[in-house]
Amino acid sequence: MDSTSSAIAVLTAMITPAVLISACGSMILSTSGRLGRVVDRVRALSDRLEEMAEKPGNSDLARERQAVIFDQLDKLTSRARILQRSMVTFYVALGLFVATSVAIGVVGIVGNQRYNVVPVVVGMLGACSLFYGSMLLIFEARLALSTVHAEMDFIWQRTTRVAPADLVEQHKPHFVHFRRHP
Repeated sequence: MDSTSSAIAVLTAMITPAVLISACGSMILSTSGRLGRVVDRVRALSDRLEEMAEKPGNSDLARERQAVIFDQLDKLTSRARILQRSMVTFYVALGLFVATSVAIGVVGIVGNQRYNVVPVVVGMLGACSLFYGSMLLIFEARLALSTVHAEMDFIWQRTTRVAPADLVEQHKPHFVHFRRHP
């Protein structure tokens, strides 16, 4: 193989991790947005708790609502930790894919075939990191859904106490359908 073909092959191989670098960037951006929404929700719930604490008299409804808010804050804390861990994992994957590209270039310059394993190993570590971060996001999404279900349960219980019985029965199948198919 002549030097021009060899150089083109090395450059082509160096660009290949760019697709995975782009994927990491998308995952980081998405995860950052999710984390921002969790933080916003925590702040809103904290404000709501403060407002409830300032109001005189604690009715049963207020106590139930506070319990639901505390439960949500607990789940939101777990979600924030999972999202933070997944973001770190995606940044590690990003760094590993950049290192893979650099390692391909260095191996191409050095020209020693025994070093060919280095970019492969670094690339595989990056792919494993990307996979692990994706798995964390699945767990976080399931936890997010559980908070929605808990809030819907609370709302359903409260509204069934005050709404007319015929209205409750009319909408009950929709609520049951929602709960059975997360």
